[in-house]
Amino acid sequence: MRPSKPPPVRRGTGSGLFWDLLTFEHLMTNQVIHLIYWAGLGVIALIAFGFVGTAVGVAWREGQFMGILLAVGVLMGGFLVVGALILLWRSFCELYVALFRLSDDLHAIRQATDAEYSARPVAPPPAPRAK
Repeated sequence: MRPSKPPPVRRGTGSGLFWDLLTFEHLMTNQVIHLIYWAGLGVIALIAFGFVGTAVGVAWREGQFMGILLAVGVLMGGFLVVGALILLWRSFCELYVALFRLSDDLHAIRQATDAEYSARPVAPPPAPRAK
């Protein structure tokens, strides 16, 4: 079970965010990866619109039954490519989220280990023996 995170220490109005940017105690990637994910989906949507435009252009240029058949093939192939891109992009973003969560877990384990180590009583050194 994951221990609860301590509340962040505030040093001033903007200094907490500034300190987080300078040090790597708190990673911002978990929040930013969602924006990157949606931006990537937007790019993939533009690619999908490009495939639709290509299919319409091929069908319009040919104007015959073979042109329409070719346009349907381009459209289906384009949607298959777009579907594969969506799955790859989602898995890529999930990989990054998993890696950064693993980093957070390792950080929590390190803090717990350091706290346990510092709580141990230090044994005094043995007294020297008389000869």
